Amino acid sequence: MDSTGTIVNCIQAAARDVGLPVPDDHAAAQVIGLSLQRAMETAIPEMRAEQYPRLVERYRYRYLNQDSNLALFDGVPEMLTDLSAQGYFLAVATGKSRVGLNRALQASGLASLFDATRCADETFSKPHPAMLQELTHQLGQNMQRTVMIGDTTHDLLLAQNAGASGIAVYYGAHPPHELDQLAPIYAASSTAELHAWLNENG
Repeated sequence: MDSTGTIVNCIQAAARDVGLPVPDDHAAAQVIGLSLQRAMETAIPEMRAEQYPRLVERYRYRYLNQDSNLALFDGVPEMLTDLSAQGYFLAVATGKSRVGLNRALQASGLASLFDATRCADETFSKPHPAMLQELTHQLGQNMQRTVMIGDTTHDLLLAQNAGASGIAVYYGAHPPHELDQLAPIYAASSTAELHAWLNENG
């Protein structure tokens, strides 16, 4: 989903609501993909522990008022439908909560295409390898045949830590030069490029 701008705006608005220093766009985007608590602690290091519940309440309020406007990147439904029809296992490893992921999958109409999902409130946050370890175990798959596709360094570090391959997409939260430092096996500038590469190299 094309959610980077929305998440950044909501983190900044939540900080403003609580009277905390507002992180700049880069700092707010850098934490996308982490669990909510880790994200807030990293983006707003001045936050005290007792401020966290109020900050999260404000973030969720802001986000829930905007998430219905989130759109999928062009070509995503077609790519996922094609890969599923070819027999690939599709899974989600996300920093979202279970409630948040279920809302996103329902709103996008993609829920039926995924064979397994894992959320940050169910296991360790990225880049800990647990999400991919649990997903591959659930699906009975070999980690060496698993590819993690992501738009953040947290995604690619998760892949490295788990022993999976990482594919970067350049049209998301983290800039290409940061993704490239983690040596992904491929980097795509569009969903069409990603889809074509997966079909050619699957």
